[in-house]
Amino acid sequence: MTSFLLALQFLTSIPIKISKISGKRIGLSLIYFPIIGSILGFALITVNSLLIAFGIPNLTINIILVIILVLLTAGLHLDGLSDTSDAFLSGKDKSDMLLIMRDPHIGVMGVLSILGILLLKIGLLSSLLGFEKQTALLLMCILSRWSSVLMIFLFPYARESGKAKAFIEEINLNIFTISTFIALILAFIILGIHGLILLLIIGGFAYLIGKMSIRKISGITGDVIGATIEITEVITLAAICFIK
Repeated sequence: MTSFLLALQFLTSIPIKISKISGKRIGLSLIYFPIIGSILGFALITVNSLLIAFGIPNLTINIILVIILVLLTAGLHLDGLSDTSDAFLSGKDKSDMLLIMRDPHIGVMGVLSILGILLLKIGLLSSLLGFEKQTALLLMCILSRWSSVLMIFLFPYARESGKAKAFIEEINLNIFTISTFIALILAFIILGIHGLILLLIIGGFAYLIGKMSIRKISGITGDVIGATIEITEVITLAAICFIK
């Protein structure tokens, strides 16, 4: 139960404060990342259904859904996306990129990346209705959170210290396998064989982002993981629009 609550604490803005956190619990919390994604997805589906019942226009609903997801995650992943964009597109060397990621100020590329990702989510959601939209909301939250587990399992940490380092140190094959199995089952239940194909696609994109990060800064950081979650959400929506 503690590991589940830790996953909620790490991935959402729900006010859970667990003071004593062991390395083992941090590692075990990764198992629950796809489940936390499903909770976020169901929350969005509920809001979507309520707003439809009140006769709110579809575009307005989609804007509200995107805003709610930002609020539910405290904008953490968007912050990672902006920091990663500012760093990777700066043309600087590794050490300077890591410094840019730690800079609390946001640059032009960071602003553009946030605007771009939010507009893409709104636009792609506007292409979906009914069951397809519910499927998209669920899978984008589940698979994107699983993609972070994949990155943590595959790639080293780029810094000597940092919040994400504990996850990389504590993950093992068993934790990754269980988390992946949960994601596979959920994807198959929601979208059948297409769900499994979509999981492979998301895994492929997460791997490519990780390899790019290795080339840029010799590893990954919490910001890169957050950026990956945002990017894979959009890829999931785009893929569902394509196969609908």
